[in-house]
This record gives sequence, structure tokens and C-alpha cells, in this order.
Amino acid sequence: MKRKSKWVSSVLLTAMLVLSACSGGNDKENKASPSSSPQSSASEPSSAAPDNKEPVTIEFMGHGNPNEKKIFEKLIASFEEKYPNVTVKYTSVPPGEYSQKLTTLVSSGKAPDVFYVGGSEFYRFAAAGTVLNIQSYLDQTALFNPDNVWKQALDRYRFDGSKVGSGELYGLPKDVGPWAFVYNKTLFDQANIPVPPAQAGQWTWNDMLEAAKKLTVDENGDGKPEQYGVGAYSLESAVWGNGGQFIDYDAGTVLVDQPEFYEAMQFVADLSLKEGVSPNQEAEQALNAYTRFLDGKLGMFAMGPWDQPAFWELPFEWDIAAWPASPNTGKTATWLGSMGFAISAKSKHPQEAFDLAAFLSLDENGQRENYELGQAVPNLIDMANGEFKAVDKAPASRQVFLDIIQDYGRPDVPAFSKDTQWIDTFWQDASKVWNGQMSAKDFTAQIKPKMQELYDKGNK
Repeated sequence: MKRKSKWVSSVLLTAMLVLSACSGGNDKENKASPSSSPQSSASEPSSAAPDNKEPVTIEFMGHGNPNEKKIFEKLIASFEEKYPNVTVKYTSVPPGEYSQKLTTLVSSGKAPDVFYVGGSEFYRFAAAGTVLNIQSYLDQTALFNPDNVWKQALDRYRFDGSKVGSGELYGLPKDVGPWAFVYNKTLFDQANIPVPPAQAGQWTWNDMLEAAKKLTVDENGDGKPEQYGVGAYSLESAVWGNGGQFIDYDAGTVLVDQPEFYEAMQFVADLSLKEGVSPNQEAEQALNAYTRFLDGKLGMFAMGPWDQPAFWELPFEWDIAAWPASPNTGKTATWLGSMGFAISAKSKHPQEAFDLAAFLSLDENGQRENYELGQAVPNLIDMANGEFKAVDKAPASRQVFLDIIQDYGRPDVPAFSKDTQWIDTFWQDASKVWNGQMSAKDFTAQIKPKMQELYDKGNK
């Protein structure tokens, strides 16, 4: 998963950074044919096996920051050590360029053997036959125990011919990304403020606001705090915790004009507009919330597991907590992202491509390297509940990551859309609320019909 940092002014670019691309797949045409059926031993070569195999080169394309690139270079080196006959040509594309580049490669028939895919991108690729149905490969490898991989992650890569979430697997999770509430423990301790609890429901929006006011510091009284209490507060967390929804996917109905939604949205906007505890648009443009947190000038923020390598270098103590609960419902929620590994339906080396995807997603040693390097929560449940939790590194409350996965995390909003224009439009126009031009109630009433029209056009 990528960082998806969002803040109160564009709110939560997280939803917008779920990379999208075009294309799709055909369920029947994408299954492995009998002639290409994987060998049961192919994913677990013996020490002598490489001598009997032809050298193979496969291409793998992903995206990420420099830390992620370094991590995957190490993981690929481990894969090549395990599969000496396979050479992996790895390309890491800047996140903002990835979707366009992948779309161009797919359209020209030059898709990499293995590539990142997620959300609406996966939906379209699966529906159009771009990605391989890998169920038969999984059925014949001992690496895959469906009872020991997060269902919440696997279901994101199932496709039944018409919708995502059920059916056979067309991808494997690269990760499952719990979006956690992170705080600067040093600032809390210095201000003698009790830290946010790890248990869901024990801290409300009111508790968070009280702490944020104490952590907001305007040293020279010019109305521009040098230190803020909270930044990039998750609109999704606020809406879902308050009992609202962006959309009812089963009915195909956009629900942003409901009181549970617009009340939560106004609460998020008022953190800067009314309370002054969160950077407004001008302050965010001058210095974004992510950088403020790294600089030790922000009390509470948001993070995914992939942020750990950068956060481990910070000169202050930090930890994670449950997102504050709505005082109206007592409920806590946040989004649970995921990026996956897909295999091109046109790959000339589908077995080797599957071996790489399976290694990166399911291999015990690969998963261990992944979490030790701070890239993700293990996809393997027993490892996550065991050695991952016992790691003697921040966050101390890493159980929060697992609680989000198991209890109160939800798929990010566009996860089950083929076309995301409806939600993209919402994020693009939401600045009218963040800058105080419109109330959340008026804005959502105005934009709901447009969102519904776009959803119906692109997804029905």
C-alpha cells in the first residue's frame, strides 16, 4: 500500500491515491488451461531442481517511495536465491505515473508478467481478461492455506464474473493496509495529556478535540500555530463511525446527503475552520501534515504500516491508537486498504510469475522479511498474531493494526467500483467545505445527484 496521506484541506487524498487504471477480464477465458496447469512442486523447488530448468526472465512492475523500492529489491533477491533459474526484471514507477504507464503497457500487449493492482483497477482488469485466474495454481501449491491468510485481503481479489468480493482468485494481496491513528507520544507526555487508548470506543471525537486544543501552540500569537493538535483527520473514519456511508453498493445508491454523513463531514471541516486545531488549506500548502508530523510539530495524524521505516527514524516517541469514536454512536471505524499482485493473462511464463507473486504474498520467509523491514502487516495470520506482535519496535500498540483488520476496518470507498468518477468528483469539490465556502449539509445535497449520475453511468 502507498501512504495515501490526506489532510483536512483536500481531505484525505487517501481515497484519491488508491491508484486507478483501465481495463478488465473474462472469468472463463482467464483460467489456466490443462496444458498450462501448474506443477504441484513448482512453488517449492528442491535444491537439485534448478539444474533441470531453463533460465527464465520475468518482469515485475510496482510503485512506491524509495523505502519500498529498497524493500522489494531485497525481497526479489531472496526470491532469486530460492529460484535460481528465474531472473526478475523489477521496475518501480513513481506513484503518480503508475496507472498511466500500466494502462499503456496493457493496451500495447506488453504488460509486465506481475504487477500491482488494486481497487477499481483490479475490477476492470478482472472483468476484461487482463489478469490471470490463478485459482488452479493456488490449489496446487502448499504455500497457500486460505485459513491462514486474512479473508479481508483475499476477498479483494476474488471475481465471480460480475462483481468483486466473491468467486475465484485473480490476484494475491501484496498487503492489507490498516489506516491507523498515530500520535506523538513525546508531545502528549510533555503536555501531561493522557495518550489516546488502543481499544476502540474508549476515546471520542470530544476527547480528541480536547487533547488537540492543548497540543495546538501559537508561540507568537499571530494566529498561525507553529504546532497543531491534529492533521489529515480521516473523513471516512468520521463518517463510518457516525453511522454514515458514502454509498450502498448493494443498492447502488449514493448516501452522502444523509445527516450521519454531513454531520461527520462538518466535524472534520470544523477542526480547522472553527477550532483551529488542524492546519487549514493555506497552512497545509505551506507545509503538509505528513511533514509536520515528521518534524514533531503535529500531535495526531494517520499512518499505514508502510510508514514504519520512516517513522522508526524519528527523534521522538510515537504510538498508534484506535480512531476516536463518534459520540453519537460510540463506534470506531477506519479504512482498510490493500494492493495486490496480479499476473498478466498474456504472460509467457505464468508458473514463474505465479511463483514470484506467491513468494511475495505467501512465503513465510518473504513475509518475515517484509514485516521486519517495516513494509506491511504479515498476510499470514499466525505470523501476524505471533512474532509480528512481539517485535520490539514502535508502535508498541501494534495490536491496533490487527484490530483494524479484524474488527473495524472497512474497504476504502472506491474498492468495489469499476469507474471512480463519482467519488473522484466528491474529493475534487470537497474543498468548498474545507475552506468554509459551503456547509457540509449544503454541499452534500448539491453534489449527491451528480455523484449518483456518474456512478450509474460508470458502474451499472
